[in-house]
Amino acid sequence: MRRFAFVFGVMVLALSMPARAEYPDKPVRIIVPVAAGGGVDVMARLLAQKLSECWSQQFIAENRAGAAGVIGSKVVISSPPDGATLLYTPSSLSLTVVVNKTPPYDVSKDFTPIVNVAISPYALVVHPSVPAKNLKEFIDYAKANPGKLNFGSAGVGSASHLAAELLKTRAGIEMTHVPNKGMNPALIDLMAGQVQVLFASVPGMLSEKSERIRPIAMAEKKRSALIPDMPTMSESGLPDFEVGNWAGLLGPAGMDPAVVRKLHDEIISILKTQDMQDRIKTLGFDVIAGSPEQFAAQLKEDIVRWGDVARRANIVN
Repeated sequence: MRRFAFVFGVMVLALSMPARAEYPDKPVRIIVPVAAGGGVDVMARLLAQKLSECWSQQFIAENRAGAAGVIGSKVVISSPPDGATLLYTPSSLSLTVVVNKTPPYDVSKDFTPIVNVAISPYALVVHPSVPAKNLKEFIDYAKANPGKLNFGSAGVGSASHLAAELLKTRAGIEMTHVPNKGMNPALIDLMAGQVQVLFASVPGMLSEKSERIRPIAMAEKKRSALIPDMPTMSESGLPDFEVGNWAGLLGPAGMDPAVVRKLHDEIISILKTQDMQDRIKTLGFDVIAGSPEQFAAQLKEDIVRWGDVARRANIVN
């Protein structure tokens, strides 16, 4: 009788407890910390649409631009870790940390990595006045003309700036930085000859006529599906030289691993569809589709690598 009473009591208690809701049980916000209209924003909206269709629950992309992505990122940090507020961010998430003496957040402690979706690679491009058609010729020319070349960037501390500083260190060359207020203005300066060198985003580079700029090499470890005929920096003599603007999904710290896995697996399924791969490619991105663990490792690597570059170049604010 005691055993029966105990079992009966457990059953009553279990029935009285509310059942755990299946994720997602309410609308989900995907915070996008950049302005509307760019590749990262479009991808976030595509994913939101696909997830809404898969799970019959609203996923809504919401732009919270400003302060190099910090405003939107802090919205997510301060949200409950229930998966109802997520962050779809470019690599500025890491770069903002390394260029600030007082970082606005701790990437490894304040976020839960879910999936690194895609990367928009950068390419080393030059003005046609530079007499170089490959990386070796470019480095030889830069060494023979120290300080003569000006390199543009999308701004101080941007990926294009850090990439050029890394090249200076790895190749042993000297160039002068001429920062701009975005990639498009930097490309305009390059085409006008105001600067002679630029690490350009592939979408911006592809939009220009080839005679106005000369691509030298892709800043990826392997050739990009976007421009498969262009050699990489690694192939051309600088091993493991990789720079790109990745875009990935994270949540607040402390998310349930089961929810993380469910989100990750569904997004991987979406990314395997030909339609999604084609759409991402038209935006100038290569699909990554990495695991949460791989994404976490990427974030740590970014902090270490770019932190070292920023300190050497004395661009920590």
